[in-house]
Amino acid sequence: MTSPQIASLSWGRMKVQDCAAAYKDCKVWPGGSRPWDWRETGTDHHPGVQAADVEEIVNKGVRTLVIGCGMSEALQVPSATLDYLRNKGVEVKVLQTQVAVREYNA
Repeated sequence: MTSPQIASLSWGRMKVQDCAAAYKDCKVWPGGSRPWDWRETGTDHHPGVQAADVEEIVNKGVRTLVIGCGMSEALQVPSATLDYLRNKGVEVKVLQTQVAVREYNA
């Protein structure tokens, strides 16, 4: 199963291939995507992406996870989240969002 491509990106808007909706923030994995509502886990720019934010994707069996840290790189990814991913055997790449989309789509 392949991951859907990010078809377009602009500030506050992402469009995923074969998805009718546009997202402000999203989670994408092999076979699907959905909105990422930071309020689900209390995420904010600081402390940033938490293990609870990525757990759903890890549980789908990804081996590599690309995390966009925002257009201005304001979204942090704490070491606890990186440790969680590495302990699950997931390679993680944290990149500025435009760079992350290019890496993800490659």
